[in-house]
Amino acid sequence: MARLETPACDFGLPAPDFALPGVDGETWTLEDCAGERGTVVMFICNHCPYVQAVLDRLVRDMRELHEHGVGSVAIMSNDTEAYPEDGFEKMQSLAEEHGFPFPYLLDESQQTARLYGAVCTPDFFGFNNELKLQYRGRLDSGGRHQEAHNPERELVEAMKRIALTGHGPEPEDQQPSMGCSIKWKEA
Repeated sequence: MARLETPACDFGLPAPDFALPGVDGETWTLEDCAGERGTVVMFICNHCPYVQAVLDRLVRDMRELHEHGVGSVAIMSNDTEAYPEDGFEKMQSLAEEHGFPFPYLLDESQQTARLYGAVCTPDFFGFNNELKLQYRGRLDSGGRHQEAHNPERELVEAMKRIALTGHGPEPEDQQPSMGCSIKWKEA
């Protein structure tokens, strides 16, 4: 399991659209997931220990951001044949078990992950209300520590700022997310 870090934020990059199946049986587009004041698009999976460690904080933070007009969506792009623990039924179970307050979508073709330039799980993209990229960093300073006490909530603070001003923190103030590599299908 290779550990990767996300690249620096490419400010102003437009959010690529998608139409992906959700664990709720619906097909979701970017417009369906977008918030009035901003949108978080995140790439996660079921089996990654980096994702597992932050799931409770992630759910809490997305609920809070919703109160600030920020929509959110989670996309799973791993090769489910090679990694069956990331399969659709297991995605449904994970979303239900943790009470995901956001759509959890399957990117079976991996095209959406490629369009976004996703590299790892978790990988967070924070967009303003014009769907222009303003944040590409980690969830918080707690990292893989499930029991992190009072971690700095970097994504929440960045998205609150974006919701108010339309602009995120400078790239040098954004700490990269780290996690397991996206499990790409063999060509």
